[in-house]
Amino acid sequence: MLILGLGVLLAGEAYFGYRLYMLSHHQKEIKEDYSETNNIMHGLFSADQWQDEVTGIIKHQVRNFSMTKKQKRELQLEVEEVIMAVINKAEALVDKPTKTFSGKLKKFAIKTFVNTDKIKAQVPGFARTVIAKADNPANKKKASSMALGKFEEVKKTGYIDSTTKVNEALNNRMYRKYHVSSRDAFNQKVVSSLAQIKTVTYNYCFGMLACIAIVLSLWWIFRKRTDLHATLFVMSLLFAFILLAVGLTASMIEVDARIRSLDFVLLGEHVVFKNQVLFFQSKSILDVVHILMSQSGMDSVLVGALILMFSILFPIMKLSSTGIHLLGKKSIAENKFIKYFAFQSGKWSMADVIVIAIMMTYIGLNGLLETQLAGLNVKSDFLTIITTNNTALQPGFIIFISFVLYGLILSTILKYITPYDTH
Repeated sequence: MLILGLGVLLAGEAYFGYRLYMLSHHQKEIKEDYSETNNIMHGLFSADQWQDEVTGIIKHQVRNFSMTKKQKRELQLEVEEVIMAVINKAEALVDKPTKTFSGKLKKFAIKTFVNTDKIKAQVPGFARTVIAKADNPANKKKASSMALGKFEEVKKTGYIDSTTKVNEALNNRMYRKYHVSSRDAFNQKVVSSLAQIKTVTYNYCFGMLACIAIVLSLWWIFRKRTDLHATLFVMSLLFAFILLAVGLTASMIEVDARIRSLDFVLLGEHVVFKNQVLFFQSKSILDVVHILMSQSGMDSVLVGALILMFSILFPIMKLSSTGIHLLGKKSIAENKFIKYFAFQSGKWSMADVIVIAIMMTYIGLNGLLETQLAGLNVKSDFLTIITTNNTALQPGFIIFISFVLYGLILSTILKYITPYDTH
């Protein structure tokens, strides 16, 4: 009955661990897609995005440009002065002395048929017509099209065109993957999905811890039943292996720095960039080991090998040796190798050191990012920058630290229930 009950509980822990592992990697994938799509290189530092922003401002500024009555009167006076200057210049050219017969004939014809005083009297009407044409919606549209023509010329240089193709390919791939049609819809769906995944992931995490709590409570309940100790201990080891597997493979720490909002005034209008991701990384212990071992530098490889040996292989060997020591024959249980890993390897195992290192790394990174990002915060009439630091420890860290504590408890229990010498 004890084996059956613990077997069901073990299956439950394994299911919770598997779901936590899958959700952890799914969350990492979604956040990587989000950070890639909203990366600052595809937003604030993208010529394509700037072109869209400036294009919108020009269209709005030109097509929606309007003048007050006072501005129209002032502009009319300026236009009248320009027209009058042109007429006076023309009169001066006509009155200029000429010696040729054709020149004298042209001068006579102009003097006879052109009444400059009448033309000057019509100047205010001309000026009003010019202003009315300029303020006409159709002409505004043509003016904005002419202004935007320069941007089309820049696109033909190849740089903006190439960045546009890259951004479009990225966006289209992400939109197809998440079944959306715009960046706003993409961001909204990702944020909603991540919130749901976070809740469910922590539920599975707490489910695993509940299974461990039940196992430890059974040790207290059956502390006097020596006949059940071996069975209970072996089953407890299986629970520890599941904790270790999930703790090593699930994300432990997540570093996320971004500009939440950048708002500044350009040509009288606000230009806003939101959720510009500066940096994002999410890693498990195995991810760190893999990255270090794949580097070309021997120092990185050495550090990766040490983490692999003392934080992964040693805990596995320790758990295995404790089970062999308890269940094996006396000759096997008294084997120096088995006894060393069962009782002496704790001082070499660095699982607890890794926990402290990750905690200190989190504290250090979090403090550093908070300080650096705070220096970017700006608030003025023309520029507002709001940064955010989303660096956080993940459920994988909780599971791994639970494994370390659970392993220490099992080591203590083994010293009390083993029939052999522990030295």
